[in-house]
Amino acid sequence: MPRYLAAAAVALLVLPISVLRAQESDDEWLSNCREGWGDWGSRARHCEIRETGMKATGRPLTIDPGMNGGVEIIGWSNSDSIAITARIQVNARNSSDADAIARDIKIEASGGTIRATGGSGPFGRGQNWSVSFVVMVPRHSDLTLSTQNGPLSVEDVAGRMDLQTQNGPLSLSGVGGDVHASAQNGPLTIDLQGTRWEGTGLDAETQNGPADLRIPDNYNAKIEFGTVNGPMDVGFPLTVTISGRVKDRINTTLGNGGPPIRVVTTNGPMTVRRGR
Repeated sequence: MPRYLAAAAVALLVLPISVLRAQESDDEWLSNCREGWGDWGSRARHCEIRETGMKATGRPLTIDPGMNGGVEIIGWSNSDSIAITARIQVNARNSSDADAIARDIKIEASGGTIRATGGSGPFGRGQNWSVSFVVMVPRHSDLTLSTQNGPLSVEDVAGRMDLQTQNGPLSLSGVGGDVHASAQNGPLTIDLQGTRWEGTGLDAETQNGPADLRIPDNYNAKIEFGTVNGPMDVGFPLTVTISGRVKDRINTTLGNGGPPIRVVTTNGPMTVRRGR
């Protein structure tokens, strides 16, 4: 048995709830994928889950899900291995074409890089493919991730992170480290956990979408949030300093302060509420 698989088997004994939830969602994803066949003019759909893994290298992890794929990152207690689930969806004119395209899709995982390749064929008019990744990584990991037309989420991971989405939602939950996150056209959700940010800080923004910041009770931080073109809703009392040309930024210190946390949107509503 490869070393990373042996380590993964041991780690199953101490999987966090978030990992178990991700595993349970595979069955749900398969069901939804199969029930959704026939859209966009296609007559057949191939739905498949593949699992693989690789050794954690200590270098920043990069993932290329292709044009229409998403990325979900979940931290786990295994410090030297990465477990990868690839959710493959192919739409085609008939089942033979769909199966052939799926066979041509390869999941490559080595040297700190995960990517989906292949899937050649005449595309358009309802014939297309996508691969979304659910990846379990050591809780202390550096990440360089981007998606084009799919969601990106990170949960229970701390490290240096550069996260970008073009046309999809971006969500962070229970993260820490030195984190820069940017969404171009999609919602931004930040779920802070614990009593303070562990690390250098967070700089997160969306250009065209709502921003939702969830802050637990007794949290300690220096926080900036706001919107330029949209309403702002704060669900609990704060002592704040308002700044900006059109008073579009709010700064506040919670508790004893802490690393800076910035969550803003340009064109969309800003919501701040209590979290866990």
